[in-house]
Amino acid sequence: MRRHRTGLVLTLFIILAALTTGIPATAAPTPTSVVGALDGAARPLRTVEPGGDSRDLRPLGRMIGDARVVGLGEATHGSHDFFALKDRVFRHLVREKGFRTFALETPWSTGLRLNDYVLHGKGDPRRVMREEFQRDYLWWNNTDYLRLVEWMRAYNVRHPDDPVRFIGDDIAWTGTELYDAVEDCTARAHPGLAARLAELYRGLRPTVQTGEYIERYMNLPYAERKDRAQRTGEALRLLERQTPGADREAYDLAVQHARVIDETARQYAFDFSDPAGIAAAMRYRDGAMAANVVWWQKHTGTKVLLSAHNNHVGYVPEEPEQNPKVQGAFLRESLGAGYVSVGLTFDRGSFNATGQDDDVIRRWTLGPAGPGSNERTLDRVRYRDYVLDLRSVGAPARDWLRRARPTRGIGTAYPDGPHDIALARSHDVLIHLHRVEAAHLRDR
Repeated sequence: MRRHRTGLVLTLFIILAALTTGIPATAAPTPTSVVGALDGAARPLRTVEPGGDSRDLRPLGRMIGDARVVGLGEATHGSHDFFALKDRVFRHLVREKGFRTFALETPWSTGLRLNDYVLHGKGDPRRVMREEFQRDYLWWNNTDYLRLVEWMRAYNVRHPDDPVRFIGDDIAWTGTELYDAVEDCTARAHPGLAARLAELYRGLRPTVQTGEYIERYMNLPYAERKDRAQRTGEALRLLERQTPGADREAYDLAVQHARVIDETARQYAFDFSDPAGIAAAMRYRDGAMAANVVWWQKHTGTKVLLSAHNNHVGYVPEEPEQNPKVQGAFLRESLGAGYVSVGLTFDRGSFNATGQDDDVIRRWTLGPAGPGSNERTLDRVRYRDYVLDLRSVGAPARDWLRRARPTRGIGTAYPDGPHDIALARSHDVLIHLHRVEAAHLRDR
């Protein structure tokens, strides 16, 4: 009752001030007027499924413009519709915009194994996904990403002189392939350094599977983790000081692989018993992922579609205290307008995630978004699914999009969020889906 009377007094004061100053009073925008502005800017999306006519994605192509890297997010790590849409968007961008690289939030060495299949047909992608997509990455071992990888291989069979590529940009794990590449290159070009390099990498080469390796590394004493990072840093500096030799391509790749080995060690060289150390580790990870994407884009000259959570491809972190600076902000610093962030939202549906206190994977289902959330208003737009350029939406939705309000952002465990997000501050473009369904995980 008191709140109502305070609002009435404030309204009367505004009207009185307008009468005495000659400035017309302006009413706050209503939800209906915001939806009307969104209606005018939205472009309908026909389907999330790849294949068939993709003309409805041309407005998205125009919004992307000449960007060299496009971050395409997801509001959960476990919904089929987000994964399928990424497959569909990538195929469209390959045909219509000249994109040639799909980058996934997965370790660099994992990306190399899948890229060997995509480029050369080496290995079995099902086995690679089963062996590599473990622990924090198990969500990628789904039927949608398998279909994408197989499409990329089929595309390269038809276009051997203009292939598409697959990379991972993350750093939680570094497989034996990177150690082999660095040591082989060094042995050929600078054999005198081989013994020293082997000593610096002593005990780092994985001997167990991905998930177990990550778990063991995290539980090592802090001093040992710091020592490992000191040694990988010295190995990187040792390589950087050498002359490239006759094979500049092999040298550049070896240095990048050594850099990723060092990034993995440094990711764990923070004090995880201190919240400030955890925040620093999260910031370091996002910066390293961005640097890997930028290196690849500049090294290959290809346009890159980057797949990650909304919280990584965006500009503003969901939880600044825990993750002070995110990948999208680093990419914007490096690439300027050459980077475009595309966020994804949904109103209702299901997803895979563990519980917060256990490792049991469950299918979670959410009903319509609650009052006051971004999704509640977004779902009132006339189209079921649509694309929206957040940079060009007219008033009053322009201001509405720049104000933070509850927004779903679910990672590997649930409950998670909602988080206060200002959509137009976090992304350049938005894709809203009315309903999503949980992805089908393989090997389970």
